[in-house]
Amino acid sequence: MVFHMPLHSSPAIKKTNLALWRAWRTFKFSPLSSLAGRGSEDTSEEMSAVSPEKPPHTPVMLKEVLHYLDIQAGQVVLDMTFGGGGHTKAILSAAPGVTVLALDRDPTAISLAQRLAEQHHGRVKPLLGRFSELEALLSNMSIKPGSIDAVLLDAGCSSMQMDQAERGFALSKDGPLDMRMDGERYPDMPRAADVVNTLDQQALASILAAYGEERHARKIASAIVEARRVNPITRTQQLASVVAGSFPAAVVHARRDRLHRPAHVATKTFQALRIFVNDELNELHAGLRAARTLLKPAGRLCVITFHSLEDRLVKRFLQGEDLSNLEQDHFSPRKHASRKDKKLAGDERGGGNAVWVPLRRKVIIPEKEDVRENPRGRSAKLRAAALRH
Repeated sequence: MVFHMPLHSSPAIKKTNLALWRAWRTFKFSPLSSLAGRGSEDTSEEMSAVSPEKPPHTPVMLKEVLHYLDIQAGQVVLDMTFGGGGHTKAILSAAPGVTVLALDRDPTAISLAQRLAEQHHGRVKPLLGRFSELEALLSNMSIKPGSIDAVLLDAGCSSMQMDQAERGFALSKDGPLDMRMDGERYPDMPRAADVVNTLDQQALASILAAYGEERHARKIASAIVEARRVNPITRTQQLASVVAGSFPAAVVHARRDRLHRPAHVATKTFQALRIFVNDELNELHAGLRAARTLLKPAGRLCVITFHSLEDRLVKRFLQGEDLSNLEQDHFSPRKHASRKDKKLAGDERGGGNAVWVPLRRKVIIPEKEDVRENPRGRSAKLRAAALRH
């Protein structure tokens, strides 16, 4: 796996970036490649496969997505994150004759997309791959740039992935510490267990601070290193316990989420590891660039994000900041584009406000009623834009 450095850096991260880069360059996967598969058997009821008859999740901000995509009869729509298929099913019902290109990097999701395709002959076309692989996949289908009417990108981890303990995404369910969105597509791709058991303390702290925006990154990294000296950390709840053990009891029970419900102190640690393992920020940027290339003039883009790192990247892309050197500049301080820069940034590399017309000036958040019905969507943010003529 090629490591790409994080987009948003704090002063603490800048001090440790060289250590993180060096640690990753010397990262060897083979001694620990099977760690995530060891441990006690998982007894969670959620271990069973997801059934297409039982919706695995509630699609987030569905009515807002349909409103801003404004789907018309006979259009071609790209759902870049099929997941459990909730958005795709609604898009198919939005207008007659709509065709959906259903992309997902998760083989489990694509199996659901294939079953949906059987129910909607010729109207659902499953595509297994990452955002960075999308243009090649569509080229093989003879789908040309500038030929798609609307694009939906629902970033982050799906509810289906969170609900399957064996995938290792959720700290509330005990399972192997895996977190690979691609499943077994890339056997040599490091698992979260490889990361926590191999990288040094400074590198781990950098990951937690950069990708989890965790204020206590150094303390947690120290606890991980101490714990793995006794036993390798291979299970989700094992890691959650290690993180919780690094805090006083009062702190462990003090954290709250946006609904003021108790939140586990390891939540940001799990987020950071997941983003790192799946290279999510670079993939998100690749997806945005692909959407820019594939949309027709006046084609519409809706992007749903679930944490500030994703949302800031999307916002900067749509405003025209030049992100073409994202991979090289990931550890550099964020550079705010000047007004002059933004006017010049409407090229293929960065998208830009010379290219995008916002459909709503402010970010869109879920309504209170929607949050009550679907608490997992409480942190969602939607940005919508149209490709300028």
